[in-house]
Amino acid sequence: MAYYQTTLTLPPYARGIHIITSHIRQAIRELIPNAAQAGLVHLFLQHTSASLAINENADPDVRLDTEDWLNKVAPADQPEYRHTLEGSDDLPAHFKSMMLGVSLTVPLVAGELGLGIWQGIYLCEHRDYGGSRRVVITVSC
Repeated sequence: MAYYQTTLTLPPYARGIHIITSHIRQAIRELIPNAAQAGLVHLFLQHTSASLAINENADPDVRLDTEDWLNKVAPADQPEYRHTLEGSDDLPAHFKSMMLGVSLTVPLVAGELGLGIWQGIYLCEHRDYGGSRRVVITVSC
């Protein structure tokens, strides 16, 4: 089995849910040889205030509704929060990151991400000003 690995640096995104599938696909195309047809793609986000998810890639309302729901589950500006030195959105961002997670594994099928037709990979940016984000991409095939 061969392993290939790279770190993808994503540009800064505003707070919200963003489809990054095309960034991941491009990084994989540059990383693996054309002969690699089957395997696993592991994605690991190196941050504690953002997360990765797979969900609907067609209707943008899914992303908006997801962001609204997350903000209800883990609201900012709560007086009982102790971790506030980095801003009122930081601790809720950590909660959201723990709920959704920072890693995904997707099959490599015929040299491409084996996502379903309506699936996309999300970067869930939970900070108002999160900055650029790094994703370690490891492909085993």
